Amino acid sequence: MNIFNKRVFGCVLVKSINSNYNADFSHQPRTLPDGVVYATDKALKYAIRNYLRDIYPNAGIFYFKTLKPDLNPMDLPDRYKDVFKTEVKDDSKVNIAQNLLSQLDIRLFGATFAPKGEGIKDKNISIHGSVQINHGINIWKENNIYSEQIMSPFSNPNEKKDGEDQAATTLGRQSKLQEGHYLHHFSVNPKNLSTIVNSAGHDARSLSEEDIAKLKTALRTSVTYYDSAAKAGTDNEMLVWVQLNENSKRVLPNFAQLVKIDKKDNMVVYDLKELTSILSDNDNEIEAIEIYYLKESVGLENSPVNKTKKHDLNSGNEIN
Repeated sequence: MNIFNKRVFGCVLVKSINSNYNADFSHQPRTLPDGVVYATDKALKYAIRNYLRDIYPNAGIFYFKTLKPDLNPMDLPDRYKDVFKTEVKDDSKVNIAQNLLSQLDIRLFGATFAPKGEGIKDKNISIHGSVQINHGINIWKENNIYSEQIMSPFSNPNEKKDGEDQAATTLGRQSKLQEGHYLHHFSVNPKNLSTIVNSAGHDARSLSEEDIAKLKTALRTSVTYYDSAAKAGTDNEMLVWVQLNENSKRVLPNFAQLVKIDKKDNMVVYDLKELTSILSDNDNEIEAIEIYYLKESVGLENSPVNKTKKHDLNSGNEIN
């Protein structure tokens, strides 16, 4: 296993056309106080976990809803036993830490392992993930949300009116965003795992080159891969990956303010002028820049040239 020990900064662009990428508890697209639509980091992490679980079933995805035989969700001790075939109360904290670090999603996103139950109150472990993902902000110039009525084929007894023998068919509503382009800034810092890995001993797994390859694929394809009625029309659009030199201590700014968007000839055009300027100023700290995008529908302006490779978002093949 080749350990990955370089830091990365980047952003994921997700387009949403007549769709609802990340609804709130009222089923509306989430909005900031100023009306700008956004998505939580959990929305992207969920898509990534779902993709990794399906495509790399042996990689280990621990934090994912799992049902018991009675179709109720497992609690944390149940999930631990289901994955590791042992009870939390029978395991030492060192073994628990090693087991948790064997799971790819925990090496990436960390974990707050705080099981409840008799005999396990001292088994709590907190793992600081190596990948941090920010909320996705809609950088498109409009935030047009609309609602439409939908009909269920079944009646709702709670809606039966006085004097009626049977309730009418239930009516509901669904809300969608007309067009959005969400930008999630992210960073990768393998050193976040160093303390827990060192404490858990030589059997504890660090972040590897193989982990990063899986993560990179998931960052550019997982939202498109996860399809549902509400999210139909929500797809990956672009990934920018900036990998620093091994010993670099430089911290790059949030990319959310450095990427501009427009439309020209029915193509979405991303202007990377401000981002390119920042990267040029830090050229000596950067090992490589990779940009993955939908070349059929996305155009790039003022993209970085030095140390940069462009790839097709879907296939991963380099674009000449």
